Amino acid sequence: MIPPASRSISRFSQGLFKGKHPRSLDPTILTSILHHSLSTSHRTLSHQAPPPSIDVSRLVVKTTNAPRAKLPASELKFGQTFTDHMLVVKWSKADGWKAPEIKPYGDLRVDPSASVFHYATCLFEGMKAYKSRDGQIRLFRPEMNMARMNESARRLAFPSLDADRVVELIKALVKLEGEWIPTEAGHSLYIRPTIIGSGPGLGVGPPTELTLFVICSPVGPYYRTGFKPISLLASSKYCRAWPGGSGAFKLGANYPTGFLPQMEANQDGYQQILWLFGENDHLTEVGTMNLFVTLEDESGMIEVVTPPLDDKILPGVTRHSVLELLRSHLDGSQRLDGLPDKFLLSERPITMIEMVEKSQSGRLKEVFGTGTAAIVSSVERIGYKGKDMQIPVGPAGLGTFANVIQQEILGRQTGEIPSDWAVVL
Repeated sequence: MIPPASRSISRFSQGLFKGKHPRSLDPTILTSILHHSLSTSHRTLSHQAPPPSIDVSRLVVKTTNAPRAKLPASELKFGQTFTDHMLVVKWSKADGWKAPEIKPYGDLRVDPSASVFHYATCLFEGMKAYKSRDGQIRLFRPEMNMARMNESARRLAFPSLDADRVVELIKALVKLEGEWIPTEAGHSLYIRPTIIGSGPGLGVGPPTELTLFVICSPVGPYYRTGFKPISLLASSKYCRAWPGGSGAFKLGANYPTGFLPQMEANQDGYQQILWLFGENDHLTEVGTMNLFVTLEDESGMIEVVTPPLDDKILPGVTRHSVLELLRSHLDGSQRLDGLPDKFLLSERPITMIEMVEKSQSGRLKEVFGTGTAAIVSSVERIGYKGKDMQIPVGPAGLGTFANVIQQEILGRQTGEIPSDWAVVL
């Protein structure tokens, strides 16, 4: 880990040396400049009195006097039922992070002029907790969600979070709500950490007050069709993300612009959008999921492809986990039953031209999306320029790779497969 001061020097020197050879600068001048930079940074930091981290020891817990009724697991719909309590932590530029509080679920008091209402200063994460048959509760890779949350905070010019401390607070909330976690297959407790700009004022700029809150929702399978494969409309009519934009961050503003395209796709008989970008119609994401495609070359070798991470692709926790599983299978460190011994695993661009060619030659073997809510969603049909491509799927509604990945990740989430990805509470 590079110390903060070293990172400052690195960033400063990278900008200084851009387009120049370092030896063209007098070392004495460089040393003087760097010392000035560090002393300036020190003076700036010395005026930042508010503590940078949330103090977990100050947590206040207020339990409800009116517990909510719990629905049967069979009646749960995604994001419609919420648990008894929520976590709230306030921040202000003047005072820093205030004492965290777990309190009964209820309305937030936010000024009508708050920037979240006017400039969409909002970021969030999606996590899950699972309860195994023995009653143990597990969080799936929470450190990755917190790392991504900090990247989103940086993009919105919010203060950074101490990931470990936020995870500890989430653990406390989930433990309190343990009875809300369903144990039925495919069910879990969905956890939604969110930060909003909550201070008063219509000025355009970083908020001077923030509210971090976490709510929980017991959920069943994300899609009503369960594990039945979905259909996609591949379209470049609308753009989900663009170079230099915010598509690689989990910001609230990224989502509502997909509502109209989604409605139009539904009207045309498709369940989700396959987002395309650029003149060559590069594939990016599936709805709100990362994309994987399985192809076959002329020699019969299988290639699993996912678009590379860039400023148009969200770095999904499930995506990362899928790549880790497939790499461990290929290097022999952890073989996965049901997969071929050898295949290619590529993070590379893929276009609709290649998809059409592979489909016409019978070498488009599998398409699926990955994400926290659904884990894996297989695709059976893609509409593109007025024609449909049919994608092979297995009898259970999942292709070969999607089926193995679904079982492997779910097993780790529930504790049936031992893994350090699952954090036991």
